[in-house]
Order: sequence, then structure tokens, then C-alpha cells
Amino acid sequence: MRIYLDNCCFNRPFDDQNQIKIKLETEAKLYIQEKIRQHSTA
Repeated sequence: MRIYLDNCCFNRPFDDQNQIKIKLETEAKLYIQEKIRQHSTA
């Protein structure tokens, strides 16, 4: 499976997390990133 993440998603954790949309995008980005890390170390 291929997932396209544009460059701005990597800055999401540093954006203001008070907006629910930004918070959800941040959590999704971090979740995907962690799954990639887990897969590459297996």
C-alpha cells in the first residue's frame, strides 16, 4: 500500500492543536509514521 503525505503534514505536530481538525490530522500523521517505523524494524 502506498500513502501520499504532503510536506505540510510533517509540520502538523507543531501547529496549534486547539482546533479539532488539526488535532486529528496530527494524530493520523503520528499514527502512520509509527506504523512505518514498526514495519521497517520488523
